[in-house]
Amino acid sequence: MKTIAPLPEDTEEAPPIKPLTAEEARELRERHPPVSPWWVVAGQAGVGLVAALVAWGLTGKQNVGWSVAYGALAVVIPAAVFARGLTGRFASLNAGTATVGFLLWEMVKIALSIAMLMAAPGLVEGLNWPALLVGLILAMKVYWVALAFAPKARVKNRLN
Repeated sequence: MKTIAPLPEDTEEAPPIKPLTAEEARELRERHPPVSPWWVVAGQAGVGLVAALVAWGLTGKQNVGWSVAYGALAVVIPAAVFARGLTGRFASLNAGTATVGFLLWEMVKIALSIAMLMAAPGLVEGLNWPALLVGLILAMKVYWVALAFAPKARVKNRLN
């Protein structure tokens, strides 16, 4: 019968988390400002417009351009509604309302996206589903690009 050696016990306690002072919190917010949801929505709209124009130019078919544009709109419009809901005055009353508000507006965003996709065949003449999906995917992937190109914090020169 084999015996297994016991694991070594950590005798050192991990240092407790030190809360930030008001000054440290202010400096942290200045170094890492939050990204506005409107910045992301604007990026999605811009990428959708460029993708639609490129698709139209490459294929020479107007319906392909409109399909890509509608696919992007199926992301942009729900994202704008979501951003508006999250930046409303009730969005940050307390942690509970913020959480419920986030979940509620996320469900509205998903429902609106699904409704727009279901309405696509009736709204876009000569709908091209692969082109619509390209526009949809490109607009969804803008979240990461918008974070990378978000306005940076202004560096202040301080004389100490």
